[in-house]
Amino acid sequence: MSVDMLAASVAIGAPEIVLAAGAMALLMIGVFRGNESLPGLSWGAVILFALAALTIIDDAPDRLVAWNGLYVADALSAYLKMLILAGAGAAVLMAPPALRRLQAGRFEYPVLVVLAVLGMFVMVSANNLITLYLGLELMSLSAYVLAAFHRDDARSTEAGLKYFVLGALSSGLLLYGVSLVYGFAGSTDFRQIALAMAPADERNLGALVGIVFVVAGLAFKVSAVPFHMWTPDVYEGAPTPVVAFFAAAPKVAAMGLFLRVALEPFGGQLADWRQIVIFMAIASMFLGAVAAIGQTNIKRLLAYSSINNIGFVLIGLAAASPAGASAVLLYLLIYLVMTLGAFAAVLSLADADGRPLERLDDLAGLARVRPWLATAIAIFMLSLAGLPPLFGFMAKLAVFNAAVAADLWLLAILGVLASVVAAYYYLRIVKILFFDAPSAQLPAAPGRDMAVTGGLMAAAALFSSPLGFLLLGPLSVAAARAAGSLF
Repeated sequence: MSVDMLAASVAIGAPEIVLAAGAMALLMIGVFRGNESLPGLSWGAVILFALAALTIIDDAPDRLVAWNGLYVADALSAYLKMLILAGAGAAVLMAPPALRRLQAGRFEYPVLVVLAVLGMFVMVSANNLITLYLGLELMSLSAYVLAAFHRDDARSTEAGLKYFVLGALSSGLLLYGVSLVYGFAGSTDFRQIALAMAPADERNLGALVGIVFVVAGLAFKVSAVPFHMWTPDVYEGAPTPVVAFFAAAPKVAAMGLFLRVALEPFGGQLADWRQIVIFMAIASMFLGAVAAIGQTNIKRLLAYSSINNIGFVLIGLAAASPAGASAVLLYLLIYLVMTLGAFAAVLSLADADGRPLERLDDLAGLARVRPWLATAIAIFMLSLAGLPPLFGFMAKLAVFNAAVAADLWLLAILGVLASVVAAYYYLRIVKILFFDAPSAQLPAAPGRDMAVTGGLMAAAALFSSPLGFLLLGPLSVAAARAAGSLF
């Protein structure tokens, strides 16, 4: 690589360089100052995210390729990176008071989040299967530690162990698929794979088996059925701030990577992988809708809600069109805000001694003592259900329209039916909030240390309300522009 090419690659990869250098700086500060530096390091991580956002290239006419074709910067990567930064920044700001209440307020938390974000950045800018795997593993290794972050709690340790074991299995499946694709396509570069698999009259069965394994590995990261089994246990056992992070930024990154891999290197094999995606979409929608009905733990219910919503996102991917990709990206943005708001509300639920309240019974009669919190939770639940006139309705409408335009009528109809089923448990939460007799252990009023969490929750509630429609125009344009870089 010449000096000029190296300089160009450094400029294009500036966001990752900023995050890597910043993570090392935050780590050194934490080592010397100890756990008391957690609030300062959390704000330092947010400042670092802001600096990384300033270096993201979003005005390129087409796409910029760096590091000998391993890395790409385009409108899609810029869009996804901004969502990842927003989700990670919110999760980091909400964490310190909650971690201190759990007696798990260690300085490593924001450092691990920054390293996970670095892995996500590499993932969404991957232009090669090797880059994809490296980014995915960097994110996953940080996530395994975060899941078991409350190491004195048996549930958190169990969640981290389950996540690690199943994550290792999914990584093995993915790597095996990568090796098969490389063996039969002759390259790990996305463009070269697309060219090698382009002839419609020559079915490369070996490479198709590789695609199946790659799709299986990516499906684990987005919690799609049948690779969802880790999600409820990890959501329930891991500390709530960690779960808020897992439900937001990594889901966006993994789904964005899924979109790029399906439509760029494997776009010519649409007829083959579409069948798998349609199955996962239908199974995820209905399992997430039905399994959530009997849940009594809030975090576990939100885990099945996440699985359900991933099913709707996969409808847009199955459409495999510019409208479908745009719908996926718009859905990810709206879902990110709704989910962060829901977990901010969960973080606000604690008793007088600071112990978290995570059972649905703890929400009974909440509207009588904390009406604003109850109203915010109701907005998030009804928006996740996709009920008009809340903004979550537009996310589902976009993917259904894309499916209909791609002649996937049955998939769209099944999506509507799954929405009706899922609406039951969302409406049940609203009924518990406003109509049940007050619980014996009502949440205490939040302290001053929860001001940031409360502010983020209020902003997310306004976004998820009908006021969000004021932003629909620019958000749709941004999503369509990002999707256009895939076609």
